Amino acid sequence: MDPRTRPYRSVLYIPGSKPRAMEKAKTLPVDAVIFDLEDAVSVDEKENARATLAQALTEGGFGKRMRIVRINGLDTKWGREDAEAAARMDCDAILLPKVSSPEDLDALAEITGDLPIWAMMETPRGMLNAAAIAAHPKLQGMVMGTNDLAKELQTRFRPDRLPMMSGLGLCLLAAKAEGLVIVDGVYNAFKDEEGLAAECAQGRDMGFDGKTLIHPAQVDVANAAFAPSVKEIDLSRRQIAAFEEAETSGQGVAVVDGRIVENLHVVTAREILAKADMIEALQAG
Repeated sequence: MDPRTRPYRSVLYIPGSKPRAMEKAKTLPVDAVIFDLEDAVSVDEKENARATLAQALTEGGFGKRMRIVRINGLDTKWGREDAEAAARMDCDAILLPKVSSPEDLDALAEITGDLPIWAMMETPRGMLNAAAIAAHPKLQGMVMGTNDLAKELQTRFRPDRLPMMSGLGLCLLAAKAEGLVIVDGVYNAFKDEEGLAAECAQGRDMGFDGKTLIHPAQVDVANAAFAPSVKEIDLSRRQIAAFEEAETSGQGVAVVDGRIVENLHVVTAREILAKADMIEALQAG
């Protein structure tokens, strides 16, 4: 499915070791779920979490939500068995943490075969190799790991995220060049709706397709921020109508709200309407 039209507004992390949390996810209006076997699972639960997650996915009930399994890194003692188990699970993609080079994806693909891969982008080397990583034939999406990236960069927290702009920008350019999905990192203060809304607006303006979330309370804010607004939908319809009318009547230029409408604007307008239609379909079923 074209990532430009398939919604990824809200991508919620759920521990793969928590059956109640996974059951709860079935009722939430999220576009995608990352079932986590890595950071959200304690060391003594790692092995049991695989079986717990596999059972939950077998039982199903997640509707049209994208189901992504994040494994432990292949350089850990759990990574390979996670990958082998995930390859047998009823999921849509596997998410590899701390991807720093295309070779990391090669190693995973040898285990998981044709299963689509997503990459956690959270290391300085990953930022520098973003273009090569994005070009990997099995890669479908990128997820920004901004907490780990901030740690590696030794930055201080700033609401404007200025210290991470170079890394975020490199990954965005790489993803867009290859037509991949790319979702923004988490916002840690899950009770701070105003701060979350501001960071979502920043991510949307930059070009991210959605935001990863750590708590169900964040879902509505992300969904609103990354969905086409009523004004955008209205403008898109009027742009398409004006452009088609100009073509039909032989006029050289279409104008909406005092601005020239070119073919590139119409392409964007059609993408906006397609995404709005897909969101409506997801919400309906």
